[in-house]
Amino acid sequence: MTKTELFIKLANPDANGISRWVEKTEFTGEYTSLSFENGWSWGRSSSALAKKYKVERYPFSGKILKVRLNGFNSGNTFNQNISQRIKDYYKSKNCVMLGINGNSVNTRIEIDHKDGRKNDNRVSDIDSQKLEDFQPLCKAANDVKRQICKECKTTNKRWNAKNIKGNPYPYYEGDENYNDTLGCKGCYQYDPVEYRKTSVKRITKEVSEDILKKLYPEDE
Repeated sequence: MTKTELFIKLANPDANGISRWVEKTEFTGEYTSLSFENGWSWGRSSSALAKKYKVERYPFSGKILKVRLNGFNSGNTFNQNISQRIKDYYKSKNCVMLGINGNSVNTRIEIDHKDGRKNDNRVSDIDSQKLEDFQPLCKAANDVKRQICKECKTTNKRWNAKNIKGNPYPYYEGDENYNDTLGCKGCYQYDPVEYRKTSVKRITKEVSEDILKKLYPEDE
C-alpha cells in the first residue's frame, strides 16, 4: 500500500472528500511510513494525494502537527516527477527505439513515461511508480513520441507501427481505436520492446501453423 493510500485509510474521508484532523502522533504501527520530520513528500502540492484532495496542514507554517483532507481538488493535474531509483536504473541504458545513449542534445537519454496520456494517479505518485511504467528514450525519439501521443489524444486513433518499414503488425494488442480499458498498451510507442517480443511470438506461431497445414492437410 502506498503512503497516499495509507493516509486515506487512516483519515477516512467522507463522500465529499472531507476527513478529520489526523494528528502526526498517529503515524505509528501500520502507518509508521507516514511519519516525517523535515520532509513531507506524500503531502506536498505535487503529490498524488494533493492532486486528488485539498490537503491542509496545521499550523500553516512551522512544524506540522496535524493534517486533514478538505474536499476534492478539482484542479487535478499529473505529477511528472520520477523516482530517483527509476532514473538511476535507466540513465545508463540505451534508447529502446534507436539503441543509442550519447552526450549530444538529441542522443542523451530521457526517462519517458510510457503512457503518453499521463492520467494514472499511481504513476503520478513517486512512491508507487514501477520500473515498467517508464522506458529510456533519447531526446530525439522522445520528442517524436510526444507529438504522436498528442495526436492520439486529439483523435483517439493510435499510431500504426507499420509506419516503420519491416514492422509486421500495426499493434501488439488492440487496434487503432484508443479505449480506456486497454489504454496505451499495445501501441509501439508505448513499448517497442514488448512490440518486438510479441511480434516474434506471433510470427513463430503463424509459421508453425502454416507448416503443419502443408505437412498434414488431412487434419484440416
